[in-house]
Amino acid sequence: MTIRELIRKARRNYWRIRLRLKNVDKTFLAGGYSSISTDLEAGAYSYIGPGCEIGPGVTLGAYSMIGPSVKIIGNDHIFNIPGTPIIFSGRPPFKRTVIGRDVWIGAGAIILAGVHIEDGSIIGAGSVVTKNIDSFCIVAGVPASIIKKRFVTTEEESKHKQFLNTAKYQANYAEKLNK
Repeated sequence: MTIRELIRKARRNYWRIRLRLKNVDKTFLAGGYSSISTDLEAGAYSYIGPGCEIGPGVTLGAYSMIGPSVKIIGNDHIFNIPGTPIIFSGRPPFKRTVIGRDVWIGAGAIILAGVHIEDGSIIGAGSVVTKNIDSFCIVAGVPASIIKKRFVTTEEESKHKQFLNTAKYQANYAEKLNK
């Protein structure tokens, strides 16, 4: 094991202990200065960049990356009760936020609580995701809308989905994986 790998392992353990994260894979990595709810569930080789705010009830799939300053928050105040200020109106029933496997969320994006982002999707930097996103979609904008599909053919999608269902990579982040 190289010095770099030892440092990365120590950093992963430090943030997992400091943030009291008990439901994350041993390969999960979080950037500094993030606010992450202790009930986060994170899969193998998932990553949360620095300065993120991750609210309660979030599941992050394996191989997924969240860029810096991403927020997964809100969408949970009742505001339509006449004669009652919003602060006293309470909150609706809790909804989990599910981010699939191999998802990339760009810097500064906002994901509203309760949204499901399916496997292989890409969320553009600065986007606001207000509704569910299908598999292998590239979305961007405010509110986020589909720009295009990640793969050209359904055969490519099937091949990648098969990989996600069977593969167990053991590699370093951001390095080319040899097959």
